[in-house]
Amino acid sequence: MKKDRWLLRAVVLLVLSAGLMTTASLAAEAGSSGDPLVTLSYLNDTFFNTIMQRVDQKIAERTGQAVSGGTSSASFVVVTLSEGQTLTGGIGCEVMLRVGSAVCVSPSDPGLIDETTASTLADGAALVQNHLYMMTIEGRGVRATAATTKVLARGSYTVA
Repeated sequence: MKKDRWLLRAVVLLVLSAGLMTTASLAAEAGSSGDPLVTLSYLNDTFFNTIMQRVDQKIAERTGQAVSGGTSSASFVVVTLSEGQTLTGGIGCEVMLRVGSAVCVSPSDPGLIDETTASTLADGAALVQNHLYMMTIEGRGVRATAATTKVLARGSYTVA
């Protein structure tokens, strides 16, 4: 009988201590000013900087400033091509032939849109100097046919 009482006392003591620990943990307010989960210095120094870097990266991606495998410009930049090199533009890319000569590269019609004359340029047709051309479909571009060709380019493009 004494053996059974010892076992009964141990079980009752175990249940009471479990109940007290559960009550104490529920009574504590996690995340309050008395028990902070994260320090303010961590938020200001580490977390905030990480979030701002991610925001800057997303903004750059959405504005077209981060183009993988190519270049993008919001204003015109001078691109120098050697004979045989091809500048392939993304949708909306604009180019203007300034020095040398180049031809349109396009797998289908229309090739390039000549914004100066409001006409289209087919594959293999020569670009006219100082005319502004736009790529309105992926895979369009210009191939240099002179030893040194300079074009002004605005938008996303790759040179190969």
